[in-house]
Order: sequence, then C-alpha cells, then structure tokens
Amino acid sequence: MPLKIAIIGAGPAGCTLARILHIKDKSIQLTVFESEASINFRSQGGTLDLHVGTGQLAIQEAGLWDEFQKHARYDGEATQIADKNYLCYVKVGAGNSGKSTSTGRPEIDRSLLRELLYNSLPKGMVQWSKKLKEVKRAGAELELHFADGSTAHGYDLIVGADGTWSKTRSLVTDIKPFYSGIAGHTMSIPDAATRHPALYDAVQRGSVYSYSDGKSLILQQMGEGSLLVGTWSAHPADWQQTAGYDVHDPVAVKAAYRKQYADWHPTLRAFTQEADDPTFAARDLFMLPIGNRWEHVPGITLIGDAAHVMTPFAGEGVNLAFADCVDLSKAILSAAASLPSETSRTESPATTTSQAAAGTALDVSVRAFEEIMFTRAKKYQQLTYDLMSTVFFSPSAPRAVIERYLLRIVEASLGYWGRLLATPVVYAWFFVFKLICVGSAAFIFAVDGT
Repeated sequence: MPLKIAIIGAGPAGCTLARILHIKDKSIQLTVFESEASINFRSQGGTLDLHVGTGQLAIQEAGLWDEFQKHARYDGEATQIADKNYLCYVKVGAGNSGKSTSTGRPEIDRSLLRELLYNSLPKGMVQWSKKLKEVKRAGAELELHFADGSTAHGYDLIVGADGTWSKTRSLVTDIKPFYSGIAGHTMSIPDAATRHPALYDAVQRGSVYSYSDGKSLILQQMGEGSLLVGTWSAHPADWQQTAGYDVHDPVAVKAAYRKQYADWHPTLRAFTQEADDPTFAARDLFMLPIGNRWEHVPGITLIGDAAHVMTPFAGEGVNLAFADCVDLSKAILSAAASLPSETSRTESPATTTSQAAAGTALDVSVRAFEEIMFTRAKKYQQLTYDLMSTVFFSPSAPRAVIERYLLRIVEASLGYWGRLLATPVVYAWFFVFKLICVGSAAFIFAVDGT
C-alpha cells in the first residue's frame, strides 16, 4: 500500500508540504485537515520576506516559483530602522525583480501566499471544518479526534502543522508556549496612498522599525495598499486586565497611545491615530523555549510554529517552516521510494515484509529530519530572542545597541568570522553617524517637535 499521510493545518506550512509531496510522488495519499469552515484569504498579519535558502527554496521545490514572482514585491525590501525621533540608523532601498539592487528577500502578503499555496492543491485534498480535538493512541495506531465528533485513522504519519497552540504537539511533548514579555496592538490604515499620503510616503512601500524606551512602532506596506501598524512593547503578562483602559476599545487605545507615545515624532504617532477602529486587535506574543526538542514518537511529527514558535523580530518564522517542509518531504519521499512498485505488489509475505521495512524507513527518516530541524530552529530561536531583548530590554535602544543588533544579524548569516571582520567597520561607521546625526536630530526635535 502507498504511504498515507495526514497533515493538520492548511496554513502555509501544511499546504507547502502537501504540494511538494503531491507533485513529487502522486502515489502518496495526502489529506489536509483544517479547522476553518472554508478558505479565507483575509489579511492574516503583515507581509513575509522569503529567504533564498529556506522560503524561496520551498516555493521552487513546490513548482510555484513563476506564480510567486507574479506577487513578489521587491520594492517591499525597503527598510528603515529608526528611533522615536524618526532618526534612521539603517536605511535599505527598494529592490527590483532583476535583483541588481535586491537583498534577495522579496515580500509577499500572507493572504496572497496562502491563496497561492491552497490553489495549487487538488480539490478535495483539504478537508474543512475539521478542528482537531486530540490525537489518541488506538492500539498500534494514532487516531485523530475532531470537534465535530468524527475520527480518522490508518495514517503512516501525522504531521502537525497546526501552529502555536498545536493539538498534535501534546503527543510528543508536554512543553507549551509561554508569554515572551512583548505585547501590543495591530491595526491597519486602508488605502493609505489616497487617505494618508504623508504616512504612505514615510513607509516607502517597505517597512519601518522604530524603537525607543521599551516600545516600538512597526509599520509595513501591504500589497493591496494598506499600512499595517504594530505597537509592540514590553508588558506584564496580565497587561490586558491591568492596563488602566479597555485594550479592546479603539477609542480608548488611541487615547492611551497619545500619552504613551507623546514624546515620539509626530509622523510616527500619527500611524496609531489614523488607523481604522475596526482593525484594532490586542495581541500577546508567545514562544517555545529556545532549543526545545522531544524524543521521537513513531507516526507523528511537527513542523513550523507547532514545533518552534518564536516572536517575529528576526523575520524567520515562516522561512523555518518552509525549510521544515523541504526536509520533511525528502524524508517521506525517501521512505516512499522503498515501497514495492504498484505493478509488483501482491498480497504475499514478501510484500508485507517490504511494507514493514518502508514503515521502518519512514520512522528512521523522520527521526533524522527532526534532528536537523532541532538544530536549525535553535539557531534562529536564539537569534530572535537576542534581537527582541536588544531592542526592548536595553536602555537607550537603538542608539546604545545598534552595533550589537546589526552584528548579531551578520553573525547569523556569515558566522563568527563574518562578524569579526564586520565589527570594526560597523563600530567606526556608527561612531561617526552618532557624532554627526544623533545629537543634532534630538535637538531639532526638542525645539520644534518635527
């Protein structure tokens, strides 16, 4: 019998894994179970920058590169890192599809990416309204129990791609996500070019990351013309109950932000005031422990946020999920290749032995995949935590820590020696920059507030 795989969750990771397996070995029986009632391509957060060796590689493996290029926004690579006075410490210009000036990390809206991936799957592969309640052992098998009372079983492998609060995770580990210490609101300014051209121009079709005093304003241009605003700050775990205002009332939230960001540049403050009231959402950011892992459990594994959810401050979450998809697909395809061919299968002891061997091969391959995933995830969990801590929990950020912040990114990309070589250049550059720019910018803002 061919391998039978269940994927829990029709998000980017679940659909990408299903797509890769489907186009590379159509004999594999795939079912994707999704809790939502139907596909919904609503905005689901900010844009994503897909990286060459992870996110882009998965898109290529899925045979969707040409389709991805129709939606990729190279101009979305424009990036500014600033302080509360809107002094830019780092400014990266927009790229282009020819990549002559590209960072190699084009942006795509989450909703568009999900639509692209879902539409690439055969009709019927995704089963809707299948909210997983729990996974139970039924003898030698794992059995899926859904909220609608139905069950499913008989799978060679169950892949949990069901996000931060994964139900499949409980079968491999007791570890649960914990509050990161960072929370805030997301909100949106629709049709910004027409309604608020000054704010639209400030973002330059890319992203602005402004940090000071344990607070941030993070701004992103979306492909459909809106601006996504995030007000991430250091908060106690119970902040939604103890904030002193109704965190779910946009009018109260705007009033609170007028006070909290009173000494920030007027342009930055304006983003919180011009956002549409219905778009406000209070959010806490969660993470799994750095380096979390589990003892392999035959018949089940996890990918993406289910395996290693982290905060978004290194931009690696979906890229790691896509890398998981590529590596897990290789493990599954390797095991599938050890099955007897369709024409040679007979109900004989030899065939039964061969299929048992394939099952063992799948278990061995998945175990090896998990070790690769654990090592890769730990590296980027640590990077994400380090960057988050640097900007939110360091006094006088970004001025006092911009060198350390950038060198940590260099180290993640180029290793220890790359960081060592870059260190004198980075410190020399910012010594001059601060000498010339920082003092004068703060003085100008203090004088006229602009």
